[in-house]
Amino acid sequence: MAAKIAIINTSTRPVRVGPSVTAFVKELLEKADSSANITTVDVADFNLPVFDEPVAPAMVPAMAQFTKDHSKAWSAEIAKYDAYIIVANEYNFGMSGSTKNAIDFLYNEWIGKPIYIVTYGIMGATNASEQLKAVLTGMKLKVVETRPNLGFHGAQAGPDMYGAIKGELGEASKKDWETEKKEELVKGFTELKELLASPPKAEAVA
Repeated sequence: MAAKIAIINTSTRPVRVGPSVTAFVKELLEKADSSANITTVDVADFNLPVFDEPVAPAMVPAMAQFTKDHSKAWSAEIAKYDAYIIVANEYNFGMSGSTKNAIDFLYNEWIGKPIYIVTYGIMGATNASEQLKAVLTGMKLKVVETRPNLGFHGAQAGPDMYGAIKGELGEASKKDWETEKKEELVKGFTELKELLASPPKAEAVA
């Protein structure tokens, strides 16, 4: 049975380009590997507030339990998968609050599992990528070495930036990514699958 891989869209703004970027990455990877079992997970569907549980995530489930339905649903969803592709946006030179908040609800659900970071933004989101690497490595996930950054065509001067603000992914950006980023995106996915071949270490809180 193929490993179950979640591709997580972390953008939650009412008007957002994140779902389109996530769909682009998913389609490209599935074309490169028709056997891939990738499921889209959208953080916005879980309506997560700023962390509001009375227990620390690292205590769940061995020492405590979540009390809120949104926490239970998010935890159960993430725990279902063997590996992850996180597609994260960059706002104001860093990862978005929704990305960090979603991560802060988790620990034992994905500790030791492989995760592949793909970021996007006006300039390609290198700051968000570095921040995510530090956070996820600290949480004991196995972070894929290759971390593509997807910048919009024309950067700050291009119409695709303004389209992204309105929730539209421009054709020029997609063409750029298909020609200039495809090899890197597929390389990172190959590395993710290689990490899947190594079983996760049992380091969860007991």
